[in-house]
Amino acid sequence: MPDHTKKPAFAIAIHGGAGAIRRENMSPEKDEAYRAALDTALRIGETVLRNGGSAMDAVTGCISWLEDCPLFNAGKGAVFTHDGRNELDASIMDGSNQMAGAVGGVTTVRHPILLARAVMEKSPHVFLSGRGAEQFAGEQGLEIVDPAYFYTQDRWDALQKLLKDEKDPAPKSGMHRVPPHSPDYKFGTVGCVALDKNGNLAAGTSTGGMTNKRWNRIGDTPVIGAGTYASNDACAVSCTGHGEYFIRYAVAYDIYALMSYKGLSLQEATNEVVHNKLVEKGGEGGLIAVDKDGNIALPFNSAGMYRAWATPDKRSVAIYQE
Repeated sequence: MPDHTKKPAFAIAIHGGAGAIRRENMSPEKDEAYRAALDTALRIGETVLRNGGSAMDAVTGCISWLEDCPLFNAGKGAVFTHDGRNELDASIMDGSNQMAGAVGGVTTVRHPILLARAVMEKSPHVFLSGRGAEQFAGEQGLEIVDPAYFYTQDRWDALQKLLKDEKDPAPKSGMHRVPPHSPDYKFGTVGCVALDKNGNLAAGTSTGGMTNKRWNRIGDTPVIGAGTYASNDACAVSCTGHGEYFIRYAVAYDIYALMSYKGLSLQEATNEVVHNKLVEKGGEGGLIAVDKDGNIALPFNSAGMYRAWATPDKRSVAIYQE
């Protein structure tokens, strides 16, 4: 990843989830579709930043588009719960002032990331959930949709396979079998981090959670400090992975803390957390991060992670360990 001696005018990175994403399991057509989608989302953010826009606008622009893309587990592409519902989570954080907004378990809001931003900017709270969050969305004039809007056949089929597997007593360990046709079901998330021309950082994350989740389970995505964190004096971070681990070890904040308190570089801090701390505890996934100097890190300890990044003179889109 770029390690700049001179601070770039802007820097941005996005992810579309991490997990058992392997080249040999991906058709050429699907590979191309994912790369094209990542490229489109990245260009949305790049355009905002090239035109002097804010990191916050770049983050919400990218994630809103990804929430409308059925390839990713967020918004329109959200996975199904055990009860056959789509329950969406999102969060956003402004590095200039540590203001943050988050929502959990919403079922009727087309763009949860826009609702998270509204919570941050237009409410006295940080985290809203369920019906209350949806009521607030309506009051703010955000687009409300019928829950059926989020239905996609692939995600429905993934749930049906897991429900069928639950009736089979093997395997003894682990939560569920991984459906081979759905490599990203387990850790599907989208996120964006950005640095703008004014030196402001922002981070945002959005997800449909885990296929077959129960009891209104909420993962790390809307938990500030676990799935999302941003502070202008160090970095902006968006995570994707097995959320329970990212919550337990406050992964996003841990990156910030290692940089702020221990003086580690972005690369050192992200490698320490993703490749050492999480691996030691059994946590799988990855993250994207950008620091105050425009350096970018995209580490992951899973087979693959949908990701892309750009600075004024360079850009990249990738999926596998490459």
